[in-house]
Amino acid sequence: MAKLSARDAAEGWPLLRRLWREEVARHNGKLALILLLVLIIAGTTSLYPVLIKLAFDSFASGPQGTSDPLFNLARRWLGAIAGPNVGPIHVIAAMVVIVTSIKGFSLLGQIVLTNSVVSRIEAEMQTRLYNHLVDADLAQSHRESPAALTQRFTTDFLYVREALTRLVNVAVRDGVTGIGLFGAMLWIDWQLTLVAIVVVPIVAVPIVAIGKKLRRVATSQQEQAGLTAALITESLQGARIAKTDQLEPYLKSRARAAFDMIRKLRMKAINARGRIEPLLEVGGGMAVAAVLFAIGIRVNSGGGTIGDFTGYVTALLLAAQPLRSIGNLNAIIQEALAALRRFYGTLDEAPAIVDRPGAKPLALTKAAIRFQDVAFRYRDDHAALAGLTLDAAHGTITALVGRSGSGKSTLLALVPRLYDVTGGAVLIDGQDVRDVTLSSLRDKIAVVSQDIMLFDDTIRANIAFGRPSASEADIVAAARSAAAHGFIMGLPDGYDTRVGDRGSRLSGGERQRVALARAILKDAPILLLDEATSALDAESERHVQDALAKLMKGRTTLVIAHRLSTVREADQIAVMEQGRIVERGGHDELIARDGAYARLHRLQALEA
Repeated sequence: MAKLSARDAAEGWPLLRRLWREEVARHNGKLALILLLVLIIAGTTSLYPVLIKLAFDSFASGPQGTSDPLFNLARRWLGAIAGPNVGPIHVIAAMVVIVTSIKGFSLLGQIVLTNSVVSRIEAEMQTRLYNHLVDADLAQSHRESPAALTQRFTTDFLYVREALTRLVNVAVRDGVTGIGLFGAMLWIDWQLTLVAIVVVPIVAVPIVAIGKKLRRVATSQQEQAGLTAALITESLQGARIAKTDQLEPYLKSRARAAFDMIRKLRMKAINARGRIEPLLEVGGGMAVAAVLFAIGIRVNSGGGTIGDFTGYVTALLLAAQPLRSIGNLNAIIQEALAALRRFYGTLDEAPAIVDRPGAKPLALTKAAIRFQDVAFRYRDDHAALAGLTLDAAHGTITALVGRSGSGKSTLLALVPRLYDVTGGAVLIDGQDVRDVTLSSLRDKIAVVSQDIMLFDDTIRANIAFGRPSASEADIVAAARSAAAHGFIMGLPDGYDTRVGDRGSRLSGGERQRVALARAILKDAPILLLDEATSALDAESERHVQDALAKLMKGRTTLVIAHRLSTVREADQIAVMEQGRIVERGGHDELIARDGAYARLHRLQALEA
């Protein structure tokens, strides 16, 4: 688990300032209204001890009440409405009703507005993170599992939402209220106030230390939650293999260990938070004890009134609640800071595969592809491709064959710039793919992969992704060419049938035919096929191969196939081993050469 260094621990304020600048400040209109309501809440709360002081002083002064200017102002106002026979009790009661009503309605408005702003900020941050992950390089998005990334949108933002809400309700509202009550305490008795604030440093120092520990624990807890989410997703997706190979005990023990780790981290956080409340309780008790001791000395010496003392103790007790909330706020902010650090850490990782300055649209004439001395590494210690050169002429079919891990799929991924070469260049009609705009490059390429990706939408929508402007007739024609129309019309809702998560409601062969229809509809001049017929039965494969044969005419096609029988008619076959091309030629030529291709062919013949 990652631990925060001293430098990380000092990142709190920069993160909060960035949160304000990039996410919060745009809502300054509603924030100003919230601040106005907070000031009203704080002002009315600060009047509570003053009202209590006025009540005791007026009751002690007889029917005429106290001579306090605020009391007399309220008495004149009430007398103008209710008549001259207004006693002190009526004045005090009216003041209490007015003050509490103003506070209550202001509190309601502040809570509704705060929740509205916070929920909007959360949604905007989630959208921003999602957009970044969608635009991110494959290398970046594959660094964490999809389940761990998904967990960012739930658990992490739960901490952020809680912190934002508390910052308004506690740091702002309770903070301003505390300041107002502090002013009331100073107004009633400044000497007793000095006695009370002596206790503050005694409590503040350990609370800050606990907060720093909480941020470390929160970081570990959020990371562990992501790992656990990935583990659960992996286990459920692999349920068929797990049951077949009787892996249930292994999966259960792994999950038990993960859940236990989360439990331990959660207990650390709970225990750390739990230390704050007793500290605040003891600190508050010390402050009250010090004030009561000072009041006792005053009473023995004959100084002050009952109203003064009652009002002051009321203000002190009322101030204890916002001070306690502010003390607990530090723990919540520390947990949110850990989530913000992960959020901005992800956003700050800019994609490497972007349009270069001055990139121009791809200008196609023949759609000829050249891999020129191409090298690529996923890791520094392993070369996936090394010094590979290959030409795919316009309108020809180039087949890539070889053992798994020889670099075939990597080579295909370099054409649409899913990755960038680490050496050499990929050229299309003499243009380096890194020098043209991504949009124009990928618009000219259609891909059908063995890793079929269908979205949980209708079959019609999944086919139309190839060309969003396509008509219904075009979609149906593409489905017919991919041998998909027959099974689609056999479904209850036809083309309006939803395919489920990743196409889970369709069979493997059906999913592949929908993906082929999408590529056929796109009608791009460059076609990349990575085991495009691997999930089809013999009859469907024959239909699809016929469709592909028509589709590949006049197009530059790169094909990866493990079954060599599917590439016999390719214009050239490149045999790859360890990231290099070791043989190249036509099927008959390579068989006659009796090299690597011939060995693969004999091996598959024996397996058949």
